[in-house]
Amino acid sequence: MKRSTPPRKHRFRKAAADGDPIEEARDAERGRTASLVAAEGPGTAARPADGDLPAAPAPTGRLAAVRDGVRKSSRGAKARIGQIADRIIETAPRIPVRDLATLRRHFPGLGPEQIADKLVSGACKASSTVGAGVGAAAMLPVPPAMPAELATEVTGVAAIELKLIAELHEVYGLRPPGPLTQRSTAYLTAWTQERGIEVTRPATINAALGGQMKRELRQQIMKRMVRNMPNLLPFMVGAAVGALMNRRDTKKLADRVRKDLRAHQVSWDELGELPPLGPPEGVPGLP
Repeated sequence: MKRSTPPRKHRFRKAAADGDPIEEARDAERGRTASLVAAEGPGTAARPADGDLPAAPAPTGRLAAVRDGVRKSSRGAKARIGQIADRIIETAPRIPVRDLATLRRHFPGLGPEQIADKLVSGACKASSTVGAGVGAAAMLPVPPAMPAELATEVTGVAAIELKLIAELHEVYGLRPPGPLTQRSTAYLTAWTQERGIEVTRPATINAALGGQMKRELRQQIMKRMVRNMPNLLPFMVGAAVGALMNRRDTKKLADRVRKDLRAHQVSWDELGELPPLGPPEGVPGLP
């Protein structure tokens, strides 16, 4: 007996013969085919070429005010650093420096290393006192006075360390040649570069007298001011931080200078009798 086809299957065959409405219904349920091409219509603007991009509009209003404020503060900071550099350059020849004979009288019976240790210890105490004093002045911080406080600290510590560098050169028998102004410039370069001056190499002396010195001096001042920012912390915290950081920085500078000077040290017996150092500029009568 031949089997008959179930009625439910006749429905699908008939639908397939009529143009596959089932697939059309499924396509209608899926929606439109996705495409990565941007739709173009009457209201769509054409995309400009890479070379035809419009220039960014000039900042106006609050953004322009912020930009102008940043530029003015940058110019003010550069001018302030230049003023500090000029002040240090003017102060360097006026710093009283003891010559070797005076140092040997002040520290009788001690050799070069022992006298150098005494000089470094005294300079560390002095720079620590300056840092503590500036930190104590900033106990109740006043923002307009902070730049002046940082400038005072940098100038004071620079004078202490310049005196230390000059007297270390005397102790190790490496006094730079030339008059007071030339020696002061050499010591200033040693402070800026954080190393000793090789008096046996004239190139180092000439470099100290060049225009590069002032540029390096400004960089050193900027580095010192950024490093001394924690000294302005309020409630006497800055005093402790300033004392500790200044002592550490002066000790580090002295160690670097002494390392360079030891490599070219001249013994006291070979030096003979050195001429005494004259009084600082503008301070007559000092020994």
